[in-house]
Amino acid sequence: MPIYNFSAGPGMLPAPVLREVQAQFLSYKESGVSIVEMSHRSKRFTELARHLEERLRRLMAIPDEYAVLWLQGGATLQFSMVPMNLKTAGRFAYLDSGVWSQKAIADARRVGTVDVIGSARGVGYSELPTWPETIQGADYLHLTLNNTIEGTRYTALPETDVPLVADVSSNILAEHIDVRRFGLLYAGAQKNIGPAGLTVVIVRRDLISERDVPSYLSYENHVDTLLNTPSTFSMYVAERVLAWIEAEGGVDEMERRNRLKSERLYRALDTSSLFRPLVTDTTSRSLTNIPFTTGNEETDEAFRLYAEARDLIELGGHRSVGGLRASLYNAMPLEGVERLVDTMHEFEQEGHHVSYKNV
Repeated sequence: MPIYNFSAGPGMLPAPVLREVQAQFLSYKESGVSIVEMSHRSKRFTELARHLEERLRRLMAIPDEYAVLWLQGGATLQFSMVPMNLKTAGRFAYLDSGVWSQKAIADARRVGTVDVIGSARGVGYSELPTWPETIQGADYLHLTLNNTIEGTRYTALPETDVPLVADVSSNILAEHIDVRRFGLLYAGAQKNIGPAGLTVVIVRRDLISERDVPSYLSYENHVDTLLNTPSTFSMYVAERVLAWIEAEGGVDEMERRNRLKSERLYRALDTSSLFRPLVTDTTSRSLTNIPFTTGNEETDEAFRLYAEARDLIELGGHRSVGGLRASLYNAMPLEGVERLVDTMHEFEQEGHHVSYKNV
């Protein structure tokens, strides 16, 4: 019986890719050298890096007027690099939709003035914030397109004359994103792209300029080159994951599968007498991260252990909110979701719980 990993990140990777990586690990393309000991300036690795960018550009329809940068530091480093590199007036607009937005806001305040133009804090981030009709005087507007902890997702974007910046760590390649709507997109790789250690930044070239910041922190120094030794293994696996996505039918097919998986789980949650989803607004529910609960901490933990014993792992909610959470990234097959739903039904029917309605 296969193990299904519902971790929010690092997330599940496609089994065919892992098998290929295993087979190639000791000698990449019969070179006699492992990818982890190969120079990032070598001909073979330069070719790999080129294929990686080309595949991402095809999958996301990234225009030539956007640069693709392969960095380190995760999305967290981008919380600082974005305001450092896009600062002109020194005023930044942010939408506060959850924990990762809060962290981005805190770091941006070290660089300039932050205007939080909409926040869902008052409703416990169970829905998305609204925004004003016009946004003026800001260098950019930042939002977290999909909220891994809270389970919400933007399906409508603000109409604004300032560049739109988005953290797309948890939904990149999982659904269609119109790159042209944004000035900059950034994502940690460890959910839908590859293993941890790699970050991608997709930035419109006209927004890049020389900055008085340390060399690594300047986007300009990373355009069309590798400034320093990158996370070579992560780039290699990412290139193989992107090849897998292309072979499976591209982002459109990934989105179709993710809609099917999420709809199946939401349907089970909406009709359960024990479990309930934390996001009730169906228009803002995430396709990839679904938090849920029984309403009782002990029962939540009992179910997590019950599921783990049946090879369904990493179903615990984020430490900041508790409860339960299933992350359904591209590599998670429908069979994994079906087994989760069946396990929920079994747990409920076998009476291993106290119903939240009676707590």
